[in-house]
Amino acid sequence: MKDAQEAPDTETVRNPQSLGDLLEAMRPEDGAERISVETVLSRVGDQSFVAVILVVAIVLVSPVSGIPGTPTIGALITILVSTQALLGRRHLWLPKFLCRRSISARKMNRAINWLSKPAGWMDRHSSGRLRLLSSRALRPFAFASVTLIAISWPILELLPFVTSFFAGAVSMMMFGVMTRDGIYLLAGYVQAGVLVLILGSIWSGLI
Repeated sequence: MKDAQEAPDTETVRNPQSLGDLLEAMRPEDGAERISVETVLSRVGDQSFVAVILVVAIVLVSPVSGIPGTPTIGALITILVSTQALLGRRHLWLPKFLCRRSISARKMNRAINWLSKPAGWMDRHSSGRLRLLSSRALRPFAFASVTLIAISWPILELLPFVTSFFAGAVSMMMFGVMTRDGIYLLAGYVQAGVLVLILGSIWSGLI
């Protein structure tokens, strides 16, 4: 990611309730060369902690994660947002140097198009199952899990695609919280747990 050179976006603040809405909030305007973190944040709103984390995770699941430094920037944003959610803040804050980070509009559009079909499938198959798992009482566990996962991303950036797999787990968790569907939240926990076991086994020489 690079520092943004674009003017601030003045589009009406949104509150995405589906992956389709979120992808559209991430889409660059026609003719734009780049899209910044600040622009996306202005669209989803400074109270949408889950949506902001989900934006980062979606980017890291896509081929954009291959851009050097992107997982590390994603980790910084995710840790800041999830920590503020755990502290019970009402409004999200990010430092200017992160808000100014941007990505090529062409690469972002390509990533959005690549993600549109699986996002549509997930939207069609979310129906508020196991709502207890996404309840306000258990939501801090999801944010704490996301924080711990994101801490590993700068190190895992050295291993191709591993960050994307963990970002996929975060996407499942945050999508489950956003749609109040505990099945997706549980799937994210399981995916993250399996990845930790695999990496732990490799590290200990069992594989």
